[in-house]
Parts: sequence; structure tokens; C-alpha cells
Amino acid sequence: MRHARDEDLDRLEDLLAQLRTLPELKEKKRGVFYLKGRAFLHFHQDPTGMFADLGGGPQGGPSERLDVTDAAGKAELVQRVRTRLP
Repeated sequence: MRHARDEDLDRLEDLLAQLRTLPELKEKKRGVFYLKGRAFLHFHQDPTGMFADLGGGPQGGPSERLDVTDAAGKAELVQRVRTRLP
């Protein structure tokens, strides 16, 4: 599994646009989001699809990897991101 490249992120542009509307998140590099100065969310590509690594947020907690290859996975990621925002 490797970090997503620009051509990989092109396929997630609709998801990235949704995440950019959340004022708590800062996108320091395309597809790499920070929350309160700490790495919070980034993406990976592997032969089975696209994946998001989501951090625990300001409360801490475990990080998780979510499959964002399809619309259902993208919606699940946005919902989980929202629950971890302050």
C-alpha cells in the first residue's frame, strides 16, 4: 500500500471537496488534512482500491483505515470525520 499520488486523488476529488468545506480541517498538502495542528487524515492506494487513514481526533482514540473506493465508503468517511471534530 502506498500513499495516494495526485492521479489517485483525482478520483477522490468529490470527496476532497466535501472535506475542504469543514473549517476545522486544514489541507496542508493535497489529500493530507490536519486537525488542530496534528495529522488527521490521508489516503492510500493499493491494488484493491483507495483507503483513508483517519486519526482519533482531538479526543485521541484509535485511528482506522476505511475503504473509500465507492460512494458508500466515501459517505462513511465523511460521517466519521464529522463525529471526530470538536
